[in-house]
Amino acid sequence: MPPPSAAHVRVVLVRPSHRGNIGAAARAMKTMGLGDLWLVDPVEHPSAEATALASGADDVLGAARVVGTVEEAIADCGLVIGTTARPRSQYYWPSLTAREAAGRLAALEPSTRAAVVFGTERTGLTNEDLEHCQVLLHIPANPVYESLNLAQAVQVVAYELLVARSEPRVAEAREAPLATAAELERLYVHLEATLIDTGFTDRRGGPHLLRRFKRIFARAELDQLEVNILRGLLASAQQAARKPPQGAE
Repeated sequence: MPPPSAAHVRVVLVRPSHRGNIGAAARAMKTMGLGDLWLVDPVEHPSAEATALASGADDVLGAARVVGTVEEAIADCGLVIGTTARPRSQYYWPSLTAREAAGRLAALEPSTRAAVVFGTERTGLTNEDLEHCQVLLHIPANPVYESLNLAQAVQVVAYELLVARSEPRVAEAREAPLATAAELERLYVHLEATLIDTGFTDRRGGPHLLRRFKRIFARAELDQLEVNILRGLLASAQQAARKPPQGAE
């Protein structure tokens, strides 16, 4: 019996610089039952080299969506997992192994879209890219030779997800759906404006403080209802900050 569908899980390749890796990643996805591939600013797509290395996964490759930014690729996703070759605990993102991340993905309700984001071959995801993720996925390798090819990394994650999907699992029960990346981004814009309007910080300190808040909210896994409550609170704080002090003319 085939495992349950993973149609809600999206693979995002950010600025892939080798055409063949795009095709090889599509092949890795298809062998493990994944089909939703998004490309952020690829060096070239489509290409003959990618088609050759897709080796029968032409349907996945042909259906790949090409967008210009990470924000576009993940806008409708409730869980965004960023991959990294190195532990980044100093940045305070929650970090999971590929197996743990696969368990999280398999436990999501099918209506909740999720994305696993892979960085460019040479440097991986930038810190700016990671700002859009709620969780990090670290794939350990031989410390003497930590050279994991992009398509190989996709294969590792796709395999772990196939195994996790094959195990009996109860979907997470939630009062409301997870907030999407686009909804969270609107919350962050609102939060930064409120921090400045209330005098909690100024424009110079706002971005640094906002990064801290993003990591707090990433650990909290906010749902849509919670985002609405927080935005209502922010709007109330902004309104109060604009009122003149009592007794002032």
